[in-house]
Amino acid sequence: MALIDEILATNENFCANLPEEIKAYEHEDHHESKLPKKKLAILTCMDTRLIGLLEPAMGIKRGDAKIIKTVGNCVTGYFDTAVKSLMVAIYELGVMEIAVVGHAECGMQKTTSESLKKAMLERGISPDAIKLVEKDLIEWAEGFKDPEQNVRDVVKLLKDDPLIPKDIKVHGLLIHPRTGKLTLVSKDE
Repeated sequence: MALIDEILATNENFCANLPEEIKAYEHEDHHESKLPKKKLAILTCMDTRLIGLLEPAMGIKRGDAKIIKTVGNCVTGYFDTAVKSLMVAIYELGVMEIAVVGHAECGMQKTTSESLKKAMLERGISPDAIKLVEKDLIEWAEGFKDPEQNVRDVVKLLKDDPLIPKDIKVHGLLIHPRTGKLTLVSKDE
């Protein structure tokens, strides 16, 4: 069975046997349900180990927060995709605080522009296509060395971002992907 077929079969079973906590949302107000109850946006890593760990470790339940995932919880500029998502969360959905959550043992620590270029070439990506993004690829991949420093850098970038209002609090945290332990990196007063 193909993975997508497995996913669809699982979903059919899930929908036929909805858990009570999901059924509670069947009659919620469509407009209100999009708004994060805690007025919080979480910018975190796409690491698979955080699925099912991050939210309970932070006390976040369905409907509490907007969660934005990127590789290494990276933000590369004042108008990158993560910032665009945060702008919608702030201006359209009422977010007032942002938690940047990095994690120990992040794979980005070992990723380099050279390892990515080599893998892309092996998968048939044209050298000309790589040249189009090479400068950005180098800055991004080589810029991540330490998860804690990356959290500090992203918090600073968001605090300095001219598109993010100054009344938005931006905090930095690290989570351990095996224990769920949160460590405060920076707290916005």
